[in-house]
Amino acid sequence: MHVYFDIQHFYYIPQYLPVAAALEQRGVHCTFVLYTQELMDSAMIKFVQDNQLSYLRVGNVEEAQKLYEQKKPDWIIFGNAFSSLTKINRHSRTALMQHGIGPKSCYYEVSESDIQYRFVEGQHRYARLKEYFPDKTFIDTGYAKLDPIVNGSQMKPNITSLGLDPNKQTILYAPTYYPSSIEKLPLDFPEKLSAFNLIVKPHFFSLTKDRYRKQQKVFTKWLQSPNVYLATAEEISILPFMALADLLISDTSSTLFEFTALNKPAIWCDFFKVRWSYRGVLKWRLKKRLDQDLAYFGKVATRVTNIDELLTQTLLHINEPSLKEADRKAMTELLTGAVDGKCSERIADFIIAQRSKPS
Repeated sequence: MHVYFDIQHFYYIPQYLPVAAALEQRGVHCTFVLYTQELMDSAMIKFVQDNQLSYLRVGNVEEAQKLYEQKKPDWIIFGNAFSSLTKINRHSRTALMQHGIGPKSCYYEVSESDIQYRFVEGQHRYARLKEYFPDKTFIDTGYAKLDPIVNGSQMKPNITSLGLDPNKQTILYAPTYYPSSIEKLPLDFPEKLSAFNLIVKPHFFSLTKDRYRKQQKVFTKWLQSPNVYLATAEEISILPFMALADLLISDTSSTLFEFTALNKPAIWCDFFKVRWSYRGVLKWRLKKRLDQDLAYFGKVATRVTNIDELLTQTLLHINEPSLKEADRKAMTELLTGAVDGKCSERIADFIIAQRSKPS
């Protein structure tokens, strides 16, 4: 049995590693299909080689489609929508594992694609998807990306190797690229949190795309502070930093759902820079980009609307991490599903169980 993982962007890979590992343990051969990615191409190849992953290369979606039609793998797992699946679905089963569980509308819209199955996180998302797409097949498995932290296989980084103080608590700041809180935070932000280690883990696009050069300049300034570690674009997995951190600060990133599913406190920055093309009479574009699930951020995390509130609430919740514990647990069950370290096993078992069934 052969399963392909379609990696349209480098940062998709950590989502699929636990599932690939579970499949390999069951005797299934897994191949990662990597798209050429300009500046990060060599880093991507090094990553898969260091992790001893089987891989193939394609230049674009058209080449990937031709590859799938030629190789005819048993399964193809996608991280995003994929067009022109009519021929592929004749010989391969196709499934979607969305590359994040955030509040963007695309979380639901990608299921308009002709992918046959979708692995879903929690009953809330399952119910909404069934309502929107009653003829499609969804399987509530939980969020496999978190398995390595939950089952203990994810090693924590050595704090001193990051140049940080082992005697301090650690805060993880993990903003998304747009709409982002980065530009709304002051250049002396790290100094305001000097009592803590501050790990900055930006979105992959923030570090690699020219249009986010202003964000990159902010990171360069922050990096001058001795309490800051800035993750590089090559460090694609946020899991080691999530395992290490005591508290998360984020904005419209799905990391808020992921981190609080580990029953750790988080602060939601409900203030971010909005492009002029998303303001005024065009603000409907922002509303369209962000789904109503954004409201759940206020359930799992503490909402702040400015830097002063951010600093006050950070200090409060890092010292009293149980303050929103009941809400975190309730919302995790609803939005992320089972957090038992076995989500990838459930996905692998489902894939294998279909072996004897007709396509």
